[in-house]
Amino acid sequence: MTNLVPVGRALLSVSDKSGLLDLARALADLEVELISTGGTAAALRAAGLKVRDVAEVTGFPEMMDGRVKTLHPMVHGGLLALRDDDEHLVAMAAHGIEPIDLLVVNLYPFEAAVARGASYDDCIENIDIGGPAMIRAAAKNHRFVNVVTDTADYKALLDELRAHDGATRLSFRQKLALTAYARTAAYDTAVSTWMAGALKAEAPRRRSFAGTLAQTMRYGENPHQKAAFYTDGSARPGVATAKQWQGKELSYNNINDTDAAFELVAEFDPAEGPACVIVKHATPCGVARGATLAEAYARAFDCDRVSAFGGIIALNQPLDAATAEKITEIFTEVVIAPGADEEARAIFAAKKNLRLLTTEALPDPLAPGLAFKQVAGGFLVQDRDAGHVDALDLKVVTKRAPSDAELADLLFAWTVAKHVKSNAIVYVKDGATVGVGAGQMSRVDSTRIAARKSQDMAQALGLAHPLTQGSVVASDAFFPFADGLLAAAEAGATAIIQPGGSMRDDEVIAAADEAGLAMVFTGQRHFRH
Repeated sequence: MTNLVPVGRALLSVSDKSGLLDLARALADLEVELISTGGTAAALRAAGLKVRDVAEVTGFPEMMDGRVKTLHPMVHGGLLALRDDDEHLVAMAAHGIEPIDLLVVNLYPFEAAVARGASYDDCIENIDIGGPAMIRAAAKNHRFVNVVTDTADYKALLDELRAHDGATRLSFRQKLALTAYARTAAYDTAVSTWMAGALKAEAPRRRSFAGTLAQTMRYGENPHQKAAFYTDGSARPGVATAKQWQGKELSYNNINDTDAAFELVAEFDPAEGPACVIVKHATPCGVARGATLAEAYARAFDCDRVSAFGGIIALNQPLDAATAEKITEIFTEVVIAPGADEEARAIFAAKKNLRLLTTEALPDPLAPGLAFKQVAGGFLVQDRDAGHVDALDLKVVTKRAPSDAELADLLFAWTVAKHVKSNAIVYVKDGATVGVGAGQMSRVDSTRIAARKSQDMAQALGLAHPLTQGSVVASDAFFPFADGLLAAAEAGATAIIQPGGSMRDDEVIAAADEAGLAMVFTGQRHFRH
């Protein structure tokens, strides 16, 4: 296959003009002829560069508001012609087609139009046609043609040209082609995903997902697994959009756990007071509100101090110095918050292995979105769990109704249970978790494990009774039998929140009445697998 290919002619047509002039000047210095379209050509001329209009090359003017300008054999022939094929060369000579050795294109800003909430018609107008067609043509013919679709590759292109006297290697062109095809795939994914939403197509016949590389990693969940982190271009606040102030790069597990923590803490409106979430292995081990952030952290920490070591901390308000001081008393992997004041950052600076991330905002827990999971031979797609209940949604099913204090704790526990792996059991008292049971095959086991952990924590704190004494409990799905409910009562719970819907609801309700418990049904479950 052809290796070194000189670049004599380039077609530049870009929406994002950052770095354009420097690139064009460098190409001109390398005696590369420049061809361009519309606004790109105007920008080059304004900078004093010599450029030919595409209309001059094709013999046709740009028309239909620019919709038709590069869709022409003079352009696509120049991109697709095989330079070592005699028939192609004869056809080029017969029709006056000049070879195009370099294509620099970035596409109409469709994703930006969607992100700013543009109208349907405006989004349609921002769908690029000629750009993707040229990119695919140039990428297919990468034996002879260079295609650049990302401003981040301008420097690498110029370095390659300068290193090889105005030519490029096949291996370099292959990498550019890979990037180009990934870009058009991502672009089409953005269009199809937007259109599926605009048309309310719940299950389109074909579904694709795309991302942009943000970070290569040393390994994935385990050292023998390769991994990388990709962003999806959405503006949802979180680990993908956060600013990292200090500490080494986040690992695969760090990112997974940090996302879990931040999504949960966002459930608690900062206007209603500070909240803190501590996560270990993607599961909350402590969640609490407090009069201050420092108090919220301390109360979350006291749910399970053992698991909190080396955990991830998420806050719903900007980090302050008092909270930073408390957090640095033990080893913590990551802290993520909407912000952090200068004094707090200075305190963390002394802990070089502690990562601090700030996001400027919290994600909206009720915002629509998609979640997907790979399985053998395919993947599952569903709506993000944006389920939410308030006091008016609850149905009291026992003789005793919960008190106001119990009701507040029940709603708190239900919010946390939404983010705990099934089977999920969450004990809460006075706005703080006091026991979390997660990921067990049996709901009874989750109930008992959470209670046992609360006993261990009570002993560590020097308390005579388990933390679950006088608590309420949430179950992410219904109790199929009364045994789980009775185990919660034995642990000291006084009220229960659960979806209801079991064939044995009557038996479970009767057991609750006999134990003097208050119980409410949500009519909604929160399985998390």
